[in-house]
Amino acid sequence: MVKVALFVRLEAKAGKESEVEGFLKSGLPLVMEEPATIAWFGIRLGPTSFGIFDAFPDDAGRQAHLSGKVAAALMEKAGDLFSEPPTIEKVDVLAAKLPG
Repeated sequence: MVKVALFVRLEAKAGKESEVEGFLKSGLPLVMEEPATIAWFGIRLGPTSFGIFDAFPDDAGRQAHLSGKVAAALMEKAGDLFSEPPTIEKVDVLAAKLPG
């Protein structure tokens, strides 16, 4: 059961939209290695607005993800891809329906 999540907002620099999309897609194999990341979504909110939503069973899983490879890659690429620093919001999951 998921109890906590992250919602990350990303605003692409002009002309970097395709690179941001590719970056998000390339993150999936890294997240697949994280046993406590129950759900992970790279999303597009608008022409230059993107996001990540991921869910965890507890805060330890969320913290492990924040210390993992995807978070490190996000911070490494932030200056090149994004017009502003990523906004990372810690949220509580009130209700969820997941496969399985």
